[in-house]
Amino acid sequence: MEPSKEAGSEAVSGKAPGLGPVVQIDEGRIQAHLDEVVRATVEETLNALLDAEADELCGARKYERTEDRKDTRAGSYDRQLHTKAGEVTLTVPKLRTLPFETAIIERYKRRESSVEEALIEMYLAGVSVRRVEDITQALWGTRVSASTVSDLNQKIYGKIDEWRERPLVGDFPYVFLDGLWLKRSWGGEVKNVSVLVAIGVAQSGYREILAVSEGAKEDKASWTQFLRELKDRGLKGVELFVSDKCLGLVDNLAEFYPEARWQRCIVHFYRNVWTAVPTGKVKGVAAMLKAIHAQEDAQSAKEKARQVAIKLREMRLARAAEIVEAGIDETLSYYSMPSEHWRSLRTNNPLERLMREIRRRTRVVGAFPDGKSALMLVAARLRHVAATKWGTKRYLQMNRLAEVLSIA
Repeated sequence: MEPSKEAGSEAVSGKAPGLGPVVQIDEGRIQAHLDEVVRATVEETLNALLDAEADELCGARKYERTEDRKDTRAGSYDRQLHTKAGEVTLTVPKLRTLPFETAIIERYKRRESSVEEALIEMYLAGVSVRRVEDITQALWGTRVSASTVSDLNQKIYGKIDEWRERPLVGDFPYVFLDGLWLKRSWGGEVKNVSVLVAIGVAQSGYREILAVSEGAKEDKASWTQFLRELKDRGLKGVELFVSDKCLGLVDNLAEFYPEARWQRCIVHFYRNVWTAVPTGKVKGVAAMLKAIHAQEDAQSAKEKARQVAIKLREMRLARAAEIVEAGIDETLSYYSMPSEHWRSLRTNNPLERLMREIRRRTRVVGAFPDGKSALMLVAARLRHVAATKWGTKRYLQMNRLAEVLSIA
């Protein structure tokens, strides 16, 4: 009688005619064995590298007698290292006089930094420290303590600050500016804190996050400090700033970059006009405003704006007509740039899209404990975005810019 084959059995043996005994081994056990082989190989390799590094520091192999020897071994100690192959035990050599500060483990840890990055990402995304501990236990079988998470945060904060304060190299013809409000706990009360952001299009046509800074509020003093930092870090070659008409921003631009033009975001301009238009007429007025910025040149756009103002007055929307007349010139600066760039320059959409992503990421936090943590979360997210396709794909072809500016 043939042996029964039960689900989950570890091994089943039988006899095939003319072939002798047949043994079937459970696939799960095979995989576990292979995983252990890989883990043991990683452990053996790392320990061999540590021994070789100690030999190099001593100037001789273990137990070798030579005149070139600089130090001798003084035992060892074990430490654990979490790797993708599993937890390995490292036997770290100790030397009698020289400090043994291994570069082997640090290099390996840089390759194995995915765990650290995941922890930081979870924390910055607003996951509580206790929840981070639970997640690490589920994912890696190791519970990471609150102090470890805190230490990692301080480590990444230093890297983010270094990135935020880096020198700006090269020219940035186009710069987009905006700010967003976040909530922070302050003296037992929840108050607003602003984070100011600048992105630029370099002469190469690639986008770059230029600056992320905390501002007390979006006012003249905050923008003054923000632009001064940009200037000190080397921002130059700016031909056009794009932004909303933020309080104090426009005056500061003229002070720090008097040669640069300023483009008011046409979407914000439209919204300003709509505040003086009844809800039932907004759609029609929107079509009229869009027609202004669909003209072939600035002069035609100004003429169209004059016609729109007349039409608005005929519709008994005198206040809306006044807003159009007073602000239309601020929205036409992009006409001085290459026509291929107009679509990308007449609004602040390139930065607005980033701001929407930031708001999505910060919404789960609620009120930040302080302005520093709010700034770090925003900066960390922007730093991540800069390293993705956003920052590595050419945004604009800039070869015609110099030609157009020389004619203008």
